[in-house]
Amino acid sequence: MSQDIVARRAERGRIVAWGLWDWGSAAFNAVIVTFIFSVYLVEGVGDDVPGPFRASTWLGLSSAAGAVLIAVAAPALGRRTDAAGSRKRSLFWLTTAVVILTAALFFVEDDWHHLWLGLVLLAAGSVIFELANVPYFAMLRQVSTPDDVGRVSGFGWAMGYFGGIVLLLICYFGFVAGDGDHRGFLGVPTENGMNIRLIALLAAAWFLIFAIPLFLKVPELPESAEPDPATSSVADSYRAIWNDLRTMWREDRTTLKFLIASAFFRDGLAGVFAYGAVLAVSVYSIREDDVILFGVAANVISAAGALIAGRFDDRIGPRAVIVGSLVSMLACGIVLLAVSGPTMFWIFGLGLCLFVGPAQSAARTYLTRITEPGREGQNFGLYAMTGRAVSFMSPLLFATFIWAGNAMFGTATDRWGIAGIMVVLALGLGLLLKVPAQIHDRARDL
Repeated sequence: MSQDIVARRAERGRIVAWGLWDWGSAAFNAVIVTFIFSVYLVEGVGDDVPGPFRASTWLGLSSAAGAVLIAVAAPALGRRTDAAGSRKRSLFWLTTAVVILTAALFFVEDDWHHLWLGLVLLAAGSVIFELANVPYFAMLRQVSTPDDVGRVSGFGWAMGYFGGIVLLLICYFGFVAGDGDHRGFLGVPTENGMNIRLIALLAAAWFLIFAIPLFLKVPELPESAEPDPATSSVADSYRAIWNDLRTMWREDRTTLKFLIASAFFRDGLAGVFAYGAVLAVSVYSIREDDVILFGVAANVISAAGALIAGRFDDRIGPRAVIVGSLVSMLACGIVLLAVSGPTMFWIFGLGLCLFVGPAQSAARTYLTRITEPGREGQNFGLYAMTGRAVSFMSPLLFATFIWAGNAMFGTATDRWGIAGIMVVLALGLGLLLKVPAQIHDRARDL
């Protein structure tokens, strides 16, 4: 069984197939959540929503609500897929659900009455996408070796960013570029948001197509020879998870400390991408169509950062990569809080993006290295749970700082949301500094 849990040699075909899932997932991450559909919801669909809250605030609150569902479901999913040998099967159904929800965004018309439908579909898609990451991340050991896990993880993140680049360019030149009632070289009408709604269909098809190689090339995890009694019911799974956490507290506090620290800084990283495009338009006066070009540049920078950091990860360790990335991001965020204009956002916004990929990739490899082989799904389930247990923080602080800053200074701007995201990153950095830098890679014991 260990030969399928931990690859003894890297097989390029499996690595590429695994990375193509990340390439396809950019359709949801880059196009739907970050640079196009979320901007459409806030600046288009919900631009004139009545009531005390701006559409950006509603977006933050709906994201926080979805995070609760992820925290509840992820740990049991990870444990059950490990024991039942169903990582790939679970990933297939979760991927299919995200594709369907993405396609359903086509029905969100440019009218504030449709804001609620858009928010529900976006939140549901985000929940299921995060759950899909549990078995996907757990497969990292099945396609990498202890000597190259950092590079393979960085390759996966880079594939996601490069996939985002290509798809964003297609969306921009095909559906968005230009002025008037018809946009892009395809001449798509803008009435009732049709050009953006068609992008949702394109994103769904993109994810579906590029997810297929993983299901063909990466083998399913073998079923445990001794079935885990904790998987007989969901309640049993949660009782076992509680026992695992108690054992982890007594015997493996490094893993527990890292799970808690990563929960905070990963939520801050998610906040950077979730609200970056909204801030670009509403605060730094970047045109809605030009924000897609920024998205392309952001993905290029992030991909380069992830690829380079993967090599440093294997040489100096993942913790050093994460710490350096978070410090650099805090510096860029502080500058962004004080400056204005498109030029400043291009410079320091891209500075933020340069370090997002390295931090994300190194977090995944740190947990992979310290996890006992065969328990990847369980620990990445806890990774998702702890992340989502606090993932209300970035959306909530983003929304709260906007409301409080505007009330205090008599303004009407989303700028104050930046401070909320920086607070979350700083908390994560502080907790990470208490985690050991030197770790033992448990896969080497096999």
